[in-house]
Amino acid sequence: MASHFTCCEREILYRLLKAKKSMSEIGELMGRERSTIYREIKRNTGGRGYRPKQAQHKADERRLRCRREPKMNNPKLKSSVRRLLKKAWSPDQIAKWLRRKFPHNPEKHVSHQTIYTWIAQEAPELRVHLRRGGKRRNGPEKRGQLVGCVSIEGRPKAVDSRRRFGDWEGDTVVSPGRRSGLVTMVDRKSGYTRIRKTASLKAATTRQAAHRSLRDLPESLRRTMTLDNGKEFAEHEQLAEELGLDIYFAKPYASWQRGTNEHTNGLLRQFFPKGTDFARISHHQVARAEKLLNERPRKRLGYQTPQEIFAKKMRCN
Repeated sequence: MASHFTCCEREILYRLLKAKKSMSEIGELMGRERSTIYREIKRNTGGRGYRPKQAQHKADERRLRCRREPKMNNPKLKSSVRRLLKKAWSPDQIAKWLRRKFPHNPEKHVSHQTIYTWIAQEAPELRVHLRRGGKRRNGPEKRGQLVGCVSIEGRPKAVDSRRRFGDWEGDTVVSPGRRSGLVTMVDRKSGYTRIRKTASLKAATTRQAAHRSLRDLPESLRRTMTLDNGKEFAEHEQLAEELGLDIYFAKPYASWQRGTNEHTNGLLRQFFPKGTDFARISHHQVARAEKLLNERPRKRLGYQTPQEIFAKKMRCN
């Protein structure tokens, strides 16, 4: 199901609210998560309550405001990035420095993935300023159409130690024929898992599902994300911008580099065996599996649950 409500869905929601249905009942009837219903009402309610036409107008206006031109079309930003590259700064250093230097000016923020893509597509003459001259160590990736990827080799060493929260591993669990599936995100330290159903494995719908899974978390719990090399993650640059984190990619066919996520996906098969058609699985069933996984004691956590540990960290933020 698409992440945004349609006009028709807003009309249905209005009628269900008028009929005094509970949030749980509305979610079940509409095939939407309860949190999604709450968010729709909160964001699009006017002075006279929730009304479908007004809600659609508010949503349309918000979407128009979000359609900014690509970051690297900003001449001042482009000039700054070019100048810092010539000083032998890496794209990662540039991205972090700009965010720290201009914390309240998002127009001057850019992800390192976007910088790499801009160099590859528009400014190849700047490759000489990159370490190793921008050359890949293991030859070009053959699997999928991914551009601007940053290898796991460039990931901060702090991620390896599992000592901090907010370093996520992501992957997909798919139906036969890759018609639909789940997007799974696992915090490396706690094992806390978030799962979102996606109607297809297209890049746009996969990105939307990944974004939905983490967007409500504070910035301190969105540090990095390590992904599989599948082409369903082709919109990783936009995802990095939306969530304000850095994305790295494991090497092809090296699933052990995302061991936490691979293990979790294996546990998930207890609820959804291989061959499951996720188009026939409800959002409620997915939410139940997520809850059961997060409330299961783990040996490596001293038999605490991922939910306990992650919730404690959330209360501290």
